[in-house]
Amino acid sequence: MKTWWAVLIGVIGGLLGAGLLLLMNSNPRGEAVTLAPPPTALPLIVDVSGAVNAPGVYELAGGSRLEDAIAAAGGLAQDAQADSLNLAAPLEDGLQVWVPGDGEEAAPPPAAITADEPQVQPTPAPSFPININTATVVELQVLPGIGETKAQAIVAYREANGAFTSIEDIQNVSGIGPSTFAQLSDLITVAR
Repeated sequence: MKTWWAVLIGVIGGLLGAGLLLLMNSNPRGEAVTLAPPPTALPLIVDVSGAVNAPGVYELAGGSRLEDAIAAAGGLAQDAQADSLNLAAPLEDGLQVWVPGDGEEAAPPPAAITADEPQVQPTPAPSFPININTATVVELQVLPGIGETKAQAIVAYREANGAFTSIEDIQNVSGIGPSTFAQLSDLITVAR
């Protein structure tokens, strides 16, 4: 009976050894795994305003710094207070960057700003209704449907034709029709 167990263990051991050899010498099955390239940083959209040559909304590469946003906006204007800016501050998507000019209240000095906090001027809460006869381009942009281009058109129309006599007159500005006026009517005034 001992020989029978020895033969059985030998046969099982031989089969396992043969199977292991066959497995090691067989060609690999399936497809090779291809790794995807590392993700690229998403673009940032920032609003640059104040004492820059071309204020506006700009799309920048991920990882951009305040210096890149100012360069995209045409650089600093002659009256910019550049010493109050941290040009190395990293940007985040959706920020509004405000560059103070001469005579404007500057933001906190650079020493008060941490390395990971960009120099940004908070947007003041709008006070409605907005007087379309006295509002600046920036103030007009808080209105729904009014971007920088339409705000500039409103100011240009007002300068060329005089003050608006009624809120309905804003529809005389190119690009502002009845649907835009319907959104604005409760938010604007011509009161003096």
